[in-house]
Amino acid sequence: MKDTSAVKDALRRQQIETPSWAYGNSGTRFKVFAQQGVPRTPQEKIDDAAQVHRFTGVAPSVAVHIPWDRVDDYAALAAHAKERGVRIGAVNTNVFQDDDYMLGSVTNPDPAVRRKALDHLLEAVDIMDATGSRDLKLWFSDGTNYPGQDDIRDRQDRMAEALAAVYDRLGDDQRFLLEYKLFEPAFYTTDLPDWGTSYAHCLKLGPKAQVVVDTGHHAPGTNIEFIVAFLLREGKLGGFDFNSRFYADDDLMVGAADPFQLFRIMYEVVRGGGYDVETGVAFMLDQCHNIEPKIQGQIRSVMNVQEATAKALLVDADALRSAQRSGDVLEANAVFMDAYNTDVRPLLAELREEMGLHPDPVAAYRASGYHQRIVEERKDGQAAGWGA
Repeated sequence: MKDTSAVKDALRRQQIETPSWAYGNSGTRFKVFAQQGVPRTPQEKIDDAAQVHRFTGVAPSVAVHIPWDRVDDYAALAAHAKERGVRIGAVNTNVFQDDDYMLGSVTNPDPAVRRKALDHLLEAVDIMDATGSRDLKLWFSDGTNYPGQDDIRDRQDRMAEALAAVYDRLGDDQRFLLEYKLFEPAFYTTDLPDWGTSYAHCLKLGPKAQVVVDTGHHAPGTNIEFIVAFLLREGKLGGFDFNSRFYADDDLMVGAADPFQLFRIMYEVVRGGGYDVETGVAFMLDQCHNIEPKIQGQIRSVMNVQEATAKALLVDADALRSAQRSGDVLEANAVFMDAYNTDVRPLLAELREEMGLHPDPVAAYRASGYHQRIVEERKDGQAAGWGA
């Protein structure tokens, strides 16, 4: 077993980005249940994200989503975040909600619609310039529902053209993270359906194009840790959108459905060097809290990632490698499972106290009175939602 002091040192360096949209009224395709005290403005979303960082110590950035977080002055929004002790993280684009995008955005057969979508993507880079953000996150709902609806190859050409235009606009210290999704809302073909398609486009473009792995965007039974290991090996893993799924893109709290899978993923991150800050792998949450309290849900998700990471760091790499090389299947599995079965909660509680934090972030948040205060202060105005 590894020295716990080294594990603690690694965990101190962990940074997990929370999503602005998780603090507003967001949820499922069935119903979005409104809650009291949710933010009314992008500034209030940042205020709530700052609370997650305050009690966990490892969530120093918040992702924004345009147009859900549109403001007149993005530099001022970045300054507001800095005042609250956090920063603006990834800028997420939205080319899936306008009626014009019914048949696609950058792959739409209508060149005017493609131009509109590309202009939005380029605007997002302008916002990155204003906020100092490194990452542009791209997800496209583009696809078709029926055989013959559109030309599959032409749509790939249109996608490549749009991605190249965005790539050329990026600054030296900027990059884009290209997401993929198996299906929904396109059910016959999706233009970016899997990691291989995303990887192929990114590989052609260059080092500023990276793949992002959303843990809820795969077919049942997919070995996500294999994808992670492969992309790390190729230097193309840009980051994660962490959430959990039971059936499809459920956007539940990370680690809720299959904590063992999260551990396996984080082991491959550690094994492949992706946990080192210089590799640039972004650990982001992408969740919609429909029935659970927003801020507490984010705190719990951050803690779940911390626990999986701690277990991954505790894997005895020397013992595992020795068993693997000798072909001792059961011993190799036992070494792996020994780390997973370790209760790391005492270690993390001790670490938080060493960082000047309460050992139980959820209990500390509940005792802070913040939730009661925002419920009272945010009675008036329009609550933020995800625009569905």
